[in-house]
Amino acid sequence: MERSPQEPYATRAAVFKALGHPVRLLMVDALAKGELCVCDLTRLAGLDVSTVSKHLAVLREAAVVDSRKEGANVFYRLTLSCVPGFISCVDAHIKQAALAQMALLA
Repeated sequence: MERSPQEPYATRAAVFKALGHPVRLLMVDALAKGELCVCDLTRLAGLDVSTVSKHLAVLREAAVVDSRKEGANVFYRLTLSCVPGFISCVDAHIKQAALAQMALLA
């Protein structure tokens, strides 16, 4: 079966879509510092366990995070190690664009 030339882009788009929510970015940022349980992520996000679990399922489906169960707790870790660097790059770009905009207004 021949692969579509768009297939790799669809797979990449799925990862970007998974990262495309503020709550998921918050969780990814926290997981970049180390493994956390759902209870920690729930507290961090200020959301109920059900909502946090749905966000984590999106990230897990895109292979951004992985989980392991320990007793009654589920722990998550970041598996896509390039995400923190990408987020730093985006933050630097946003800062640079804001500074350029401020210079234009001055």
